[in-house]
Amino acid sequence: MNNAVSLPMYAVNPPDVDALWSGLRELMAEEGLTAGNASLSWPQDLIQHWQQPQLLLSQTCGYPLVTRLKDVQPLGCFHYSAPGCEGLGYRSFLVTRQKDMGAGVTDFRQRVVVCNSEDSQSGFNALRKMVEPLSENGCFFRQIIFSGSHRQSLQVIQQGEADIAAIDCVTFALLKKYQPQALAQLKVIGETPLTPGLPLITGPNTSADQIFGLRKALKRLVSEPRYQQLCRQALITGFSKVSRKQYDIIL
Repeated sequence: MNNAVSLPMYAVNPPDVDALWSGLRELMAEEGLTAGNASLSWPQDLIQHWQQPQLLLSQTCGYPLVTRLKDVQPLGCFHYSAPGCEGLGYRSFLVTRQKDMGAGVTDFRQRVVVCNSEDSQSGFNALRKMVEPLSENGCFFRQIIFSGSHRQSLQVIQQGEADIAAIDCVTFALLKKYQPQALAQLKVIGETPLTPGLPLITGPNTSADQIFGLRKALKRLVSEPRYQQLCRQALITGFSKVSRKQYDIIL
């Protein structure tokens, strides 16, 4: 039975994520999906979690989707109200310290960059694609630090251990709302190109009928008045079906 569920990617304020799942679980039950006993999990090893054949629902990043998660089935993508988002697309903001004189990415040649992880589209791949044309002998930054999360990347910059980072614009907006201290003494100096947002996925064992029910429940979540407050808290404004091919642009 497919019952593994997580919504790990924008959990800046976990109670909002729990509330969102409660609403979605109600809708899935109404659509005949056996999610009544499924509880929201918070896995430490996300790649392993996403690769479970019994995965019912999760949200991943577009970069691991196209590089490491060949068997998962994309369901769709939420739309977000965060600045930087357009429809189902999103981008990253280039963040540095307010006192830094750098006004654009070209001013950070031979500086130190901090990235959340090597399999992140927003924190690593999007910025890598921006600086590749500017590289000399395959190198643009002097050093790359991997922090483990966008929140930690911002802290590394605040502490002066790195100079610039690419931060997912939805995470940036949620931090501004719930943890404004995470953005203290920092500024945005640019942004990465728009790409499709973080896909909602299900495992390879999920049937076509179950996928239809999942997509219907997700669409109802963003459109029915009784769930509007839940969605608003999470900055969610819509949902669109997506295909794997839409994420080819990442490569």
